[in-house]
Amino acid sequence: MLNQYIEKALEKAEYKRLDDQTWFAEIPGFQGVWANGPTVERCRKELSEVLEEWVLLKLRDNDPIPVINGIKIKIAEVAGT
Repeated sequence: MLNQYIEKALEKAEYKRLDDQTWFAEIPGFQGVWANGPTVERCRKELSEVLEEWVLLKLRDNDPIPVINGIKIKIAEVAGT
């Protein structure tokens, strides 16, 4: 489910070419999630990695994570043994 969530979030990414000819990308609604790379492909890969780490930190800290296309990421409670 995490991979599907990341793919859907990346579809919302906004890219722009900077003056130094590198690429910058961010995802609206995901504060602090951005990447920079020499090519669009490298920038997208970096953005995917940053987003994954961001989601994991949000889960660890029990912070809210935006719902993307009906996909909600949360930790399920597991019954103790």
